[in-house]
Amino acid sequence: MIIKRPGSLRKLLFIHEIAFLLLVAVTGLLGGLSAYFWQQYSTESVRIHNLVYGIEQIRGELFRQIQVAIRARLLEEPRALELYGEYSRRIDRQFNTLRQNAAHPDEDLAIQDLQVSYREIQKDTNKIFTDPYMISRQVRLKILDPRFAEGMVGKFEDEYQAMKSMLSVKHEALDAVLERWTRLAPVLIPIPLVLAVMIVLYARSIMNREFVQPMSHVIEGAQHISRGRLNLTIPATGVDEVAELARTINGMARDLEASRNALVESEKQAALGALVPVVAHNIRNPLASIRATAQVLDDVESEEELKESRQAILDTIDRLGRWVNALVSYLHPLRPSYRLVYASQMIDAALSLLKPRLDEKNITVEKVGWKSDARLNADPDLMEQSIYALLANAVDASPENSSLVVEMAREDANLEIRIQDSGPGLPFDPKPDKLTPGLSTKRFGTGLGIPIAFKICQQHGWKLRFTSEKGNGTKAIITAPIRVIEEISE
Repeated sequence: MIIKRPGSLRKLLFIHEIAFLLLVAVTGLLGGLSAYFWQQYSTESVRIHNLVYGIEQIRGELFRQIQVAIRARLLEEPRALELYGEYSRRIDRQFNTLRQNAAHPDEDLAIQDLQVSYREIQKDTNKIFTDPYMISRQVRLKILDPRFAEGMVGKFEDEYQAMKSMLSVKHEALDAVLERWTRLAPVLIPIPLVLAVMIVLYARSIMNREFVQPMSHVIEGAQHISRGRLNLTIPATGVDEVAELARTINGMARDLEASRNALVESEKQAALGALVPVVAHNIRNPLASIRATAQVLDDVESEEELKESRQAILDTIDRLGRWVNALVSYLHPLRPSYRLVYASQMIDAALSLLKPRLDEKNITVEKVGWKSDARLNADPDLMEQSIYALLANAVDASPENSSLVVEMAREDANLEIRIQDSGPGLPFDPKPDKLTPGLSTKRFGTGLGIPIAFKICQQHGWKLRFTSEKGNGTKAIITAPIRVIEEISE
């Protein structure tokens, strides 16, 4: 079975509302039919019962009228005629009540026949009151005999039995209908309920297929796009509004991808533009040194000068190789493996690698604020490399027999690692957004230590800054957030 799409969200909500109204209508219809049936059955049952009760009352009144009134007449009671008339009026009122309760022509006809038979009995009893002659004792005894009264009402009794039988048949038919509905109720009542459940499931299915699932795809796709997957295409399904939303997000993602590609290309060109002079400078100078040394080889007068010139060429080539390796390392993308690690462990690991150089220059390391140590979320290998580069610069800048201060201090929710040397101060102003390596005064330096430190800190979301005063040394400050979280790996 193919179900036509509702189209817009408004139509979908309209279908859902119609389904709810149908559910209410079916439930109300079920309850209304049950109430109506029981009301009809109760009303009809009470009406038939009233008819039966009415003819029973008339029959009883008639027998009392014949027996009591005639007995009073034969005994010459003064109130005999008055008592007779009272019974007659009472029976007439009961006949009127019966006619009012009659709902079918056969019932009305049966009441009329019963009333006609009563009128005939009245004629016979009227003769008793209007006969002026004395009634003999034998006749009196005959009248007082109950069988005499029964003979007078014979036709009435036939009509009475006929009407009672008719009402009994109707009541039995009514009971049969009730019994039949009672048997069918367990079968018929679940049908509207099943229909109501089907309506609800149908409405829910449409809502789920045309709105809930497509909207979930849109939300999930938007989350992926927000993480950088701009080439993801969200399926444009569901109602028109959701499909249009998916198409709009897809279009925005394509535009963002195009803009990102253009920006990346622009940044690549800018990076290359900044890198080429650096590469040219750092390669041209060693090459010039090698060329100059090679040119004086022909004028070397001793073996010692030849060895020195050859060693100078080898040292220059080694320095150029180290710089190229450092440049490749700097340009290579970082993939940190984060875990919780104490800052003091990373600093001590970097200091242990620098121990020979510290001993060589007799530099004393002063550790300040070590009680402020905290666990940081970091890649310890990369961060040790960054701290090592900063410490190495500080050691190289510090004179012999000086001190190097390594301090830790908590600032709100951050931990600051401060490295203070005793050197003359930096000859340049390091910037985190500059690719150009700084000047290096070290024999084996590459000038890329600080840029690499910047890059590693940026990858961690940390901050690195420098303060320097001429003659008062340089202070490198790393600001790292203190985060107590689960270890994660990326």
